Amino acid sequence: MSDPVKAEGETTRSTADNNQAGGRAPSPPRRRSRARWVLPALAVVAAVVGYGIWRYLSARETTDDAQIDGHINPVAARVGGTVLAVNCDDNQYVEAGALMVKIDPRDYQVALERARAELAAAEASAKAAGAAVPVTSITTSSQVTSAEAMLQSAEARVTVANREVETAQARLGPLRARQREAEAIYTKALQDLDRMKQLIAKDRISQQQFDAAVAASDSARAALDAAGAAVVEAEKGVDAARARLTQAQAGIAEAKASLQATSAGPGQVSMIRSQAASAEARVLQARAALDRAQLDLDYTDVKAPVSGVVGMKNVEIGQVVQKDQPLLAVVPLEDIWVTANYKESQLANIRPGQPVEIKVDTYAGRTYRGHVDSISPATGARFSLLPPENATGNYVKVVQRIPVKILFERGQDLEHLLRPGMSVVPTVFTKSDTAARTDPK
Repeated sequence: MSDPVKAEGETTRSTADNNQAGGRAPSPPRRRSRARWVLPALAVVAAVVGYGIWRYLSARETTDDAQIDGHINPVAARVGGTVLAVNCDDNQYVEAGALMVKIDPRDYQVALERARAELAAAEASAKAAGAAVPVTSITTSSQVTSAEAMLQSAEARVTVANREVETAQARLGPLRARQREAEAIYTKALQDLDRMKQLIAKDRISQQQFDAAVAASDSARAALDAAGAAVVEAEKGVDAARARLTQAQAGIAEAKASLQATSAGPGQVSMIRSQAASAEARVLQARAALDRAQLDLDYTDVKAPVSGVVGMKNVEIGQVVQKDQPLLAVVPLEDIWVTANYKESQLANIRPGQPVEIKVDTYAGRTYRGHVDSISPATGARFSLLPPENATGNYVKVVQRIPVKILFERGQDLEHLLRPGMSVVPTVFTKSDTAARTDPK
């Protein structure tokens, strides 16, 4: 920069030469007066300009390391098959839910029908197993009750048979005593008859006495026969009572065996219930398989996940695609923002909500309005695949850049001219008064 005093001296000398050439001499007081006010004026102008430049720069933070970002929604095949139709092309706008690619659905229709049949079979089996549970439970309960009743009845019959045996034995004792008494009477009658025979042979007794002895002998014989018959009859009663007792005891054994057999009934009921639960689980499995088959059939229609412009299309009619194979991408142009990589030394005054002026390189001279949305939690280097490791001994200090997300104000890009990847130059207004002057309101 030229020295103002030197320039002023050269100007004075030039004027003096001109004046001498014209025959006029300058006045020394006038030159001193001009020098007195020019220097302060230049200093004031320089201070004002410097302050203005400082105020302008301190209220703004600008970077050219920025670009427009947006969502890129990839569209991949959820199932494999042959492509029957492609209803979109590159750079074409599609609405959300629009059919873009059609895959041959016949194999998946067959799988769906098979899944339906398997579900019907599983439901029928589950229904039968479920109906068997109450039947088995009732049958088992009835068998247990019947076996317990049989046991009680057999025990009662044993008690009755024991009493009958005791009664028969009690009757048999007196009858045998009477039989022995009859035998004694009959023996005495026979002895008396023998003596009477000897006496009547000697005519020592009368015929009447002998007939009385014969009658007494016959009567004793009849009494003995009757007593013997009664004893035989009583013995038969005892044998019959004992036979009934044995039969009743056998009934107890049979009832106990039946009751023991029915003790496995609860286990059988539990097994039937487990089979019913297993059948229900097979129904759920078959229903899930049916839902899966329905989903696979629905996936043969590849639809747009969002509204946007188609890009990266690499699918054609007749192509055999595999599951999860990328087909195309949809870029929603309504939801875009700016990612500005500011130097860390520029972030001291940047805060969310501050207004931003955005210049797009593609449209020179066109400016968009926005505001700071958020600041990245780490530098871009930290998010890289191989972040720097300063502890290795090769440290070189480099000014880091931190991404700042800037959102566009609504209603500025109705024609969707802005595309992700475009380079922009954002300027953040960090001072409140500057922000007020640039506020569109």
